[in-house]
Amino acid sequence: MAKSGSDHAKLIDVQLDESIGRSTPDVEHERAVAIFDLIEENSFAPVNDAGSGPYRLKLSLIDARLVFAISRENGEDVVTHILSLTPFRRIVKDYFMICESYYDAIRSSTPSHIEAIDMGRRGLHNEGSQTLMDRLAGKVEIDFDTARRLFTLVYVLHWRG
Repeated sequence: MAKSGSDHAKLIDVQLDESIGRSTPDVEHERAVAIFDLIEENSFAPVNDAGSGPYRLKLSLIDARLVFAISRENGEDVVTHILSLTPFRRIVKDYFMICESYYDAIRSSTPSHIEAIDMGRRGLHNEGSQTLMDRLAGKVEIDFDTARRLFTLVYVLHWRG
């Protein structure tokens, strides 16, 4: 596992390719926040990389697949991994619905109802994070907190506002 806090096993930049497309100002803001949070704290190391980081990540979408193009700080290519988004469809759809319920509940529900929805929301977020870790296993070493931040980014890539 990549050592948390290491200056070498981490992302220093995350870019979204033009293939991701742009969306509403709210969605763009959420994407920027997700990227900021990911860069701020992460543990990220391509498996079997003979060199060392820190790393840059460029995300793009090609034929319903998420492309992770990983390079070094100086721009030298390290590796590209392509992940099918199919395993995330149900989770992202359910997560979207529960987030909508959560935001509606904040306006009109009791604290206990809001807490119950939030527990479900966190559970789905954890499931998406674990799925992402599983899909990256043997490709990129990340810790669970980094997987959570990456899943947030995967989610906001799907969200159209």
